[in-house]
Amino acid sequence: MNDIKTIIDPVFGFINVPRGLLLQIVKHPLMQRLTRIKQLGMASVVYPGAQHTRFQHSLGAFHLMSEAIKVLTQKGIFIFDSEAEAVQAAILMHDIGHGPFSHVLENTLIHGISHEDISLMMMDRINQEMNGELTLAIKIFKDEYPKRFLHQLISSQLDMDRLDYLRRDSFFTGVTEGNIGSARIIKMLNVVDDQLVIDYKGIYSIENYLTSRRLMYWQVYLHKTTVAFEKVLVNTLLRAKKLAGEGKQLFASPALHYFLYNDVDVDFFHNHPEALENYINLDDNDVWSAVKVWKDCDDKVLSILATNLIERRPFRVEITEEPVSEERITEIREELSRHFGIPMEDSWFLMSLNTIQKDMYDIHDDHIAILNKDNTLKDIAEASEILNVQLLSKKIRKYYLCYQRM
Repeated sequence: MNDIKTIIDPVFGFINVPRGLLLQIVKHPLMQRLTRIKQLGMASVVYPGAQHTRFQHSLGAFHLMSEAIKVLTQKGIFIFDSEAEAVQAAILMHDIGHGPFSHVLENTLIHGISHEDISLMMMDRINQEMNGELTLAIKIFKDEYPKRFLHQLISSQLDMDRLDYLRRDSFFTGVTEGNIGSARIIKMLNVVDDQLVIDYKGIYSIENYLTSRRLMYWQVYLHKTTVAFEKVLVNTLLRAKKLAGEGKQLFASPALHYFLYNDVDVDFFHNHPEALENYINLDDNDVWSAVKVWKDCDDKVLSILATNLIERRPFRVEITEEPVSEERITEIREELSRHFGIPMEDSWFLMSLNTIQKDMYDIHDDHIAILNKDNTLKDIAEASEILNVQLLSKKIRKYYLCYQRM
């Protein structure tokens, strides 16, 4: 019997998953749930091709991890077979706790608990089912294993997660500027003093990677229409949550109903086993099913917001370099209140104010080290001829004022 399962991927071609533990993870219902959660949330409103799922991304990151292990082993970095399988398992499951529409759920229906926390809870559950076979994978994921570079392959400036999502998101959005040379970067990986580094020949690939990452953030992930549409969804869920708290009965699947009608924070999540069960049953479909019905709700605000989502009407956006004045906010709220005939306090649901900051690279946070010919290490900001520290570390901050079109 063939000991490898081959999956065809539009980005990397053939992805080989060994039968046994790794294939069991791929087939697990908690992994299959990710086939019902889109990777880029609301970005498809701008880029219609962005329909790929978190499951596809997880498989891609797994593929890159397999390549990285091969490269490092060939360079004499000793990795036990058990460590290789564990780090592959960890990257497969790194996004397993994601909710619908990326991070939207974390700030609306649940509070104080991140998708990383929930990922660990799900990993622990699968580990129990598999009689402890994932214990090493979980240790590496939590950075509790002596070989720190294995964790860096999962979470760092050079992790396989980023290398996949930049390449994959570039492919599906059609934003070709984001197409990084992931294969070249992986070929240039090395380990010095238990730290992931890049061989000096890979410096140009890293320059391109950092530039592409910046382009992808401002052109795709933080595109003003994507942000505006996401804010409509956030406010829709917040409005539904408020109405639920007031006792209004709203249409929702059992899983979504649970989070609308309970105040779920980190303590609640840990003390109520059914919270995780309901979270597991949540995916993009629960939200869209509810929104389609809420469009005809007798609550005017919820109806407006749900209609925006169904009919692709994002909030209007004003982007400024300076904070928005209180006078401007009050002016918009009064206009919304008057135009839609709603109380002033409800006007908050038809607008959103956000400060968005994205650094291209933070030398003090998690630097990328270049391994020179003489075996000395130098940070990319110092080693690069075209990227300087000031440019790389420049803090870009923008203020997004989003509000309902009138």
